[in-house]
Amino acid sequence: MWSRVPRPEDGRVTEIIAGLYLSPPEFLALLGAVALVVARWLPPAARSRVTIAAVAVLVASVIVLGVVGVRWQLLPVLAGAAVALPFALAPLLRRRAGRPSWRARWWLALPGSVACVALIATGPVAAWAFPVPVFPEPSGRFAVGTQVVQWTDPRRPESFTADPHDRRTVVVQLWYPARKSPAGARRAQYLGRTQDEARTVSDALARQVGLPGFLVDGVPRARTRSVFDAPVAGGRGRFPLVLFSPGSGGVRTQNTAWAEELASHGYVVAALDHPYDSAAVVLADGRTIRTRTASTGDRDKDDRLAVDWTAVRAADLGFVLTQLDRLDHGEITGPLTGRLDTGRVAVAGHSMGGAAALQAARRDRRFDAVVDLDGYPHGPASPALHQPTLALTQAVTSATDPHYIPRLTEALGHSTATSYRLTLPGAAHLTFMDGPLYLPPVPSVVGSLGRTESPHVVAAATLAFLDATLRHAPGDLAGALSAYGDLTVRSPGAGR
Repeated sequence: MWSRVPRPEDGRVTEIIAGLYLSPPEFLALLGAVALVVARWLPPAARSRVTIAAVAVLVASVIVLGVVGVRWQLLPVLAGAAVALPFALAPLLRRRAGRPSWRARWWLALPGSVACVALIATGPVAAWAFPVPVFPEPSGRFAVGTQVVQWTDPRRPESFTADPHDRRTVVVQLWYPARKSPAGARRAQYLGRTQDEARTVSDALARQVGLPGFLVDGVPRARTRSVFDAPVAGGRGRFPLVLFSPGSGGVRTQNTAWAEELASHGYVVAALDHPYDSAAVVLADGRTIRTRTASTGDRDKDDRLAVDWTAVRAADLGFVLTQLDRLDHGEITGPLTGRLDTGRVAVAGHSMGGAAALQAARRDRRFDAVVDLDGYPHGPASPALHQPTLALTQAVTSATDPHYIPRLTEALGHSTATSYRLTLPGAAHLTFMDGPLYLPPVPSVVGSLGRTESPHVVAAATLAFLDATLRHAPGDLAGALSAYGDLTVRSPGAGR
């Protein structure tokens, strides 16, 4: 199956084979390498022609890959071809020199051929396990635009530094309904405004989970489905808002597929980088702020730290909502002035970001709904939540933190509005962000829903909830959510 994605190096559209996650030059290099090994076993009449064609394809592919960049996944393919090349060319060169041709007997050649094929085969396997992510096409009627803004809160000191004059700064990426861009428009870089920023963030995320950065070198090569600074969709309508906080050490772009799907359905999504918490935050002046949050291994101490970090995030969310209100009223210049419906606002987050969303909603009644994407509720369970809440959770297994569900139940129990807990069968913690698009499909890591189904299910359940709570869409919300997993509904005051 073929899928079209933008090539990050030059912005032109290239094609990949979706099942193997190889670009055409990579696929041709793979075919050339295999043909070079197989040629030895062909009849004499075909052997020389296949060898010459394989060498030509390999040379052309290597030249192209040398220009656009060779991924590490292709190194085994090229190594296997390099081993096979002398044995494939030797008979041809001897014949051209008028010397008698010689080939090793089949029982001597077979182990070498098998070894070369095995080496070559590791290339596509590695490309499948660690691909350049292909973002799903949003299903809504709007095209999607995106922009990045940076705001400083003059009234809030930066708690992670000792400088008394340092003020809290956040970087926010907005995804919004846009006009359709011209054919061939350059799609937004994933993980950053530039490829350098994307590499910085990708390397920081890899280090955070103990992976060498080269393993995920396809991630900063990816392009998304949105266009930077695309014109806002026409008309005078205002768009409901969804503010998003990433997981611990996560970054603003970690839920890009989810954000683009929501924006295509008429929402504006504002996702935050939390400096000193996010793995790496590149500021407008080029400085990079690395994370200073880390687990100590002591459960009680880590819980106390998480409460503090969650409080900072909750304050960030409230500040960004204030800035968006100023943007809508023209106090901050921007293309979204007059198009933001700050009377219909949801706050959402993944993991620790989900905990921050719950705390932000408790603090700030401007938030009208809450979406917790598999987030353990840190911090106090009071005051009561007054907003309808959707908690999407992974499948509960023996490996799940035994405190998680009781703590989430307690948090949702302190609510004067209806809350919904939806458990997605086959989901893992990283199912709720972009991880399934570029990490190996190991069920314990990214779940078993697959690279296509994971972002679809999470976004579809979120949209059903937002449409019901912010847009008051008619229909049975509980019935709609039940289609995606196991649903528990808690009505106001139940069990109190």
